[in-house]
Amino acid sequence: MAKLVILTQGLTGRAHELNVDRTTIGRVEDNLFQIAESSVSSHHCEVLLRGSDVVIKDLNSTNGTFINGEPITESVLKPGQTLRLGQVELKLETGTPASAPAPAPATAPAPGPAKRQAEATMVIPRGVSLSDLEGGGRPPGFDTSKEFSKKRNRGGLYFWIGVGIVGIIIVVLLFVALSLVKAGK
Repeated sequence: MAKLVILTQGLTGRAHELNVDRTTIGRVEDNLFQIAESSVSSHHCEVLLRGSDVVIKDLNSTNGTFINGEPITESVLKPGQTLRLGQVELKLETGTPASAPAPAPATAPAPGPAKRQAEATMVIPRGVSLSDLEGGGRPPGFDTSKEFSKKRNRGGLYFWIGVGIVGIIIVVLLFVALSLVKAGK
């Protein structure tokens, strides 16, 4: 029976047997294989059993799904290959050892330089920088060196002016009332 085994430190040894046709993997509890790690999306990918093939399908995850360091949207995962979800690495294990690659035919061209395997999990930066956005950042003439002035709260200003005028009217009416009371004596 095929199973996915987590290789990432802190989660090492956790495994999930692939015994149903469709297994969802993600951070939240409603996945069949929950990996509670912040770089794993809530519904990161699904594993589909199609005959003897194990197919990995990315579910529009934030940090991507990779097989042997290559980004995928849907691809077959072979025994011994490394599956990376965000910063979590897993390996597909079956009861049989991984098959060796077939020898190249004699007429095949010489292989190119070997790809260097990553020695550790690659850190994926989060968020988007302003220069990554369309247009390449701030428009010309946008100067961040000038100080920004605080916007005035005109509503509060008008309120206090109104309170002052009403206060003056009350004081004037009190003086008039006291004057009339004194004059009437």
